[in-house]
Amino acid sequence: MALAEIELCGELIIAASNAEDRLSLESIDEVLRVAEARTDTAGP
Repeated sequence: MALAEIELCGELIIAASNAEDRLSLESIDEVLRVAEARTDTAGP
């Protein structure tokens, strides 16, 4: 689990460094794949 968290943190750092301004909450959710996690845990 820690490795996945480190990977997501790295992706967030990369996204932030490429952004011209602050990342929006929607951008952060996209980078962290929040919507995917929600659908995965929702189940059938």
